[in-house]
Amino acid sequence: MSDAPRILYCHCQYAQVVPPDVKQSVLKHLSDSGVAFDAVADLCEMSARKDPALKRLADGSPVKIAACFPRAVKWLFHQSGAPLPTAQAEVLNMRTLTAADIIASLTRPELNPNLPSGKSTASDAPSQ
Repeated sequence: MSDAPRILYCHCQYAQVVPPDVKQSVLKHLSDSGVAFDAVADLCEMSARKDPALKRLADGSPVKIAACFPRAVKWLFHQSGAPLPTAQAEVLNMRTLTAADIIASLTRPELNPNLPSGKSTASDAPSQ
């Protein structure tokens, strides 16, 4: 079994806050790469419905999430009863990073604690 983090791509379908060219470039790269990844239409909508799939996605294994603001993504998981594993989740902000930066991080097998957008830390994890 690989130590590489799972990849989750959020299309941010309903909020429409991520630049379309960034979403398209990241999704095309993932699709063309042959790497396994999960794609969801909208994490916000899944969280609002308390979709049980979020628990599977936050199962404690390393995960890289291409979505929007890291704090928002962490709270979406927390609100739905599926908190992300603090030390094993990296959220890549498609609102502020370039597609090239996101793709570079997604293709690295390790989590990147130096990426400004997002490795989850205990200090910004949701509290009860």
